[in-house]
Amino acid sequence: MNSLKKNILNILLVLLFIGTNSCDKVDDLLTFSISTSTEIPIKKTLGISLPFDIPTPSIKTNSDSEFDNNNTSAKLVKNVLLDELKLSITTPNNKTFSFLKDITIYISTTDDNEIELASKFNIPDDLRSINLDVTDAKLDEYIKTDSYNLRTKVVTREILGEDVVIKADMVFIITANPF
Repeated sequence: MNSLKKNILNILLVLLFIGTNSCDKVDDLLTFSISTSTEIPIKKTLGISLPFDIPTPSIKTNSDSEFDNNNTSAKLVKNVLLDELKLSITTPNNKTFSFLKDITIYISTTDDNEIELASKFNIPDDLRSINLDVTDAKLDEYIKTDSYNLRTKVVTREILGEDVVIKADMVFIITANPF
């Protein structure tokens, strides 16, 4: 009888192991990415080392069509994370990030649900593109909506004598529930 209990216990452990690994495989099958871009215009500045906000227009998500393309729907999405947020200077052509000391980008759909999305501090001054450090915030409610807002807070290290346009490329990783 003792060996029967051991065999049953071993079978249960094997089934538990297989079940755990198959859940990871199912998640992999139901995981996809959504890429989106927006522009962040930074106007000429009067001062340095003072934080100021830069408004950006609402960003349409097109999430319903993205979900359809990946054989799922908003109600089945169980996890959305930002995987990458890359900033690139588009205008003027010869500008680097020498003017920018720190940047923090927030996401919201309303005034009361704003959270930090990504940031970078002590930005190297010789680059034309940078990858921000993304948070691990769950972004389900933001991506499932028709649009969301970004607010950008910057601290400059030098006076900007001209307007600068920064392109923000974002990649969101979405995992859907099969049931």
